[in-house]
Amino acid sequence: MGLVLSEDQQMLKKAAADFVKKLSPVSRVRALRDSDDAVGFSRELWTKMAELGWPAIPIPEEAGGLGMGSLEMACVLEECGRNLVPEPLLSTVLLGAGAVVRGGTEAQKADLLPRVADGSLLMALAYQERNSRYDLACCSARAEKKGSGYVLSGEKALVLDGHVADTIVVVVRSAGAERDRHGLSLFLVERGAAGVEVVRQKTMHLRQAAILRMNGVEVSSDALVGSLGEGLAVLEDVIDRATVGLCAEMIGNMTATFEMTLEYLKTRKQFGVVIGTFQALKHRAAKMFVELELARSSVLGACAALDLGAPGARELISVAKARCSDAGVLIGYEGLQMHGGIGMTDEHDVGFFVKRLRGSEMTFGDGAYHRDRFAALQGF
Repeated sequence: MGLVLSEDQQMLKKAAADFVKKLSPVSRVRALRDSDDAVGFSRELWTKMAELGWPAIPIPEEAGGLGMGSLEMACVLEECGRNLVPEPLLSTVLLGAGAVVRGGTEAQKADLLPRVADGSLLMALAYQERNSRYDLACCSARAEKKGSGYVLSGEKALVLDGHVADTIVVVVRSAGAERDRHGLSLFLVERGAAGVEVVRQKTMHLRQAAILRMNGVEVSSDALVGSLGEGLAVLEDVIDRATVGLCAEMIGNMTATFEMTLEYLKTRKQFGVVIGTFQALKHRAAKMFVELELARSSVLGACAALDLGAPGARELISVAKARCSDAGVLIGYEGLQMHGGIGMTDEHDVGFFVKRLRGSEMTFGDGAYHRDRFAALQGF
């Protein structure tokens, strides 16, 4: 597997970089936060992204998408990460639509995926609960059979962009105990359905999320995504692919933090001397660069393995997430410290990136979790 982008992928990445630089500066994220915007992103900009084909990248051609791979999606997400772009690519495309791509019926795919691709439908995936940590099998929300359909009850937490999603893929337990690997099922639930309560959650790392409460939500058997009781395999595949996308975004976060810090080292003077000439700071900046490039290579390797269907892809995904989690914390904190007192203020952008990197570190599993998963997958 080559760890370089093709000419077409480089062109896609350049186009994404130009778009983000022109239309989505970090100041936009700051303004959305300060105004406590109810949506948390720009629907107008989301429409423009759809016109460029970004939501359609991983959606199969027969469902109205572009049928491209993880590498192409990573090209876009990395550039979005450079400016903390808040639009719901991760939640709608990789999580919500990803579940339909991986486990949906032909009717579900024909109905939902073209609307995701053209930007008219927002989706989300509700899989986490308050005590689940990183255990995808941990689920107490339940589905009970009623006639030809089901009744859903329970609560899901940290549903990314769940407050605006039109359709939510909900993970519930149709059989078994709370942490059994068998018995999980996925259902499509409309946000406005009777018995659905969505409460917006505010996070420190500037991602929009929601608590989803289901109080006797009735759904038909047509809402089932995949096979009854066999939803864990679909969920694991979806989360793996979303993890790679998040890692690509983290590369963008880290790159922006490193470049911001390097510029500060080149211009800030102390006692009449540019601080970037201090040997200790040079060594710390070099460490940031090395960790960033190692993380970048691990993400490219994971993307290529997924796209090729190579054996060991899951292990490479864990390698990428472990490296990005660890490097993200290092680069974020080093950037913050080398900016000195100004880095601690809300007025400076570096703090936004540190918060995002810490939040992303914990999303889909931190470094310790993925090192343990890598060992388990290797038979240790």
